[in-house]
Amino acid sequence: MSATDAPDGVIVPGDVPDPSAENRPAALRAIYDPSTAGGRLGIAFKRAMAAVRRLRGRETQRLEQISFAQYGLLFGLAGARELSARELADHADLSPATVAQMLEHLETAGLVTRTRSEQDRRIVLSSLTEQGAELVARRHRQMEPRWQAALSEFTDDELDAAARVLDRLADYFDSSFNGSED
Repeated sequence: MSATDAPDGVIVPGDVPDPSAENRPAALRAIYDPSTAGGRLGIAFKRAMAAVRRLRGRETQRLEQISFAQYGLLFGLAGARELSARELADHADLSPATVAQMLEHLETAGLVTRTRSEQDRRIVLSSLTEQGAELVARRHRQMEPRWQAALSEFTDDELDAAARVLDRLADYFDSSFNGSED
């Protein structure tokens, strides 16, 4: 099977740079070397990240629907009484300015309400409306069975190990590009 014949996201020979290519740094060869567990993890991680990017792209191209990032804000508000834009930004890993703009759209759509904090009038607190809570519940009902099915063949120990690997990768990316050299 050639790379052009492969279903979207399937790794085939030729999709991944030749790990032995002499002009590649050793660290890059290790990340993409399918003969090692670390290389296979690197390839799988890259594939998962590409799938998330495609998901984000598809959802923002649908008229009259909210984006993947906006769902992130709504899910952040689910179960919370009220949150500030800063708290939501931290939860969704977005800038407060981006969150403020998104909240404006979500408020116009009737999914959130925003009110000034009584303790600090500079802070605007957001909460889900009944319509917003219903949308989150509906989305959860759509996603949960697929999530469970995707993970069903793995043991709890395997899932715990995967979680530790993903946490380590998050730490790696956070420390790799903030100027630290450790």
